[in-house]
Amino acid sequence: MPLGVVLAFLAYASFSMGDALIKGLGPHLSVFEIAFFTTGFSIIPAIIANRGERWREMFKMKHPYLLQLRCVTAILGSACVIYAFTHIAFAEVYAITFTTPVFVTLLSVFLLKESVSRLRWILLLIGFIGVLLVVRPGFRALELGHLAALACACLGSVTTTILRHIAPHEKRVSLVGVVVLYSVVFNGILMLPTFVVPTLEQMGMFMLVGGVGGVGGLLLIAAARRVPANLVAPVQYSQLIWAIIFGALFYSEFPDGLAIVGLLIVVGAGLLNVLVEKRPIRWKPRVFFYRSGL
Repeated sequence: MPLGVVLAFLAYASFSMGDALIKGLGPHLSVFEIAFFTTGFSIIPAIIANRGERWREMFKMKHPYLLQLRCVTAILGSACVIYAFTHIAFAEVYAITFTTPVFVTLLSVFLLKESVSRLRWILLLIGFIGVLLVVRPGFRALELGHLAALACACLGSVTTTILRHIAPHEKRVSLVGVVVLYSVVFNGILMLPTFVVPTLEQMGMFMLVGGVGGVGGLLLIAAARRVPANLVAPVQYSQLIWAIIFGALFYSEFPDGLAIVGLLIVVGAGLLNVLVEKRPIRWKPRVFFYRSGL
C-alpha cells in the first residue's frame, strides 16, 4: 500500500478521534461553546503550516459575497454536526452526513449546469438507500440529532458547491482565516447566555480535539503530496469503520445487522462514486470544524 494512502488512513482516523472526543463532551455544554474552543485550538496548526501568504491579506477577496455565504453555511453546519454527535449514535451521524454528495450533485446540476452520468445518479440513490437502512425513518422515532445531521449534509453541499467555484481564485488564508474568525465571533456571542466555565478536563478535551484535527490536516497534506487525490478521497469512508469501533468501545453503541448492511452499502456506493468520477478531484485539506469535506 502506498505511503500516501497509509497517511490518509491515519488522517481520517485522527478526524474520527476528534469527533469521538466531541461526543464525549456530551450535551452538558452548548454547541456554540464547544465550537468556540475547539475552533480556536484548531487554527494553531494552520498558522504553523502556513507558508507564503500573509494573514493580514485574508480580506482581500475576489468573491466576497460568496465567501461570506460559505462562512455562514460552514458555521451553521458545524453547529448542527456537533449537536448530532452529542445526541445520537456515532455511526448514524456519519451515515447521514455522507449524503452530502447527493445534495452537491443536485446543486451542481441546477446551479452550475454540470452534467451527471446515469451511473452516478444510480450510485447516489443506492447510497441514500443505505442511509435509510441505518436510520429507518418510520420504523423508529427520529430524533432532533438526525435532523441536525441531515441539515449538516445540506449545508455542507452548499459550502462545497461555493468552494468549487471560488477555491481556484482565493487565497488559502481567506478560505481558512475568514471562516475561523467568523466562527470564533459568532460562537463566542451565542455561547454567552448559557456559558459554563469549562473544567480542566473539558479544556483538555478541547485542546485534544483541536490538536488531533490539526494533526489530521497535516497528515492529509502529507498524503496528498505523495499520491493522487483520487487515491486519497475514497479513504474518507474509513471513518464509518472508526465510528463503529469508537462507538462500541467508548459509548456502548452497537449497530444491529440491518444497520451494518446499510453502512456497507453507503461505503460501497461512495467508493464507486469516487472511482467513476471523471473530473479531476480537487483535494483540499479538511479543517475539522468544516464538515463539507465528508
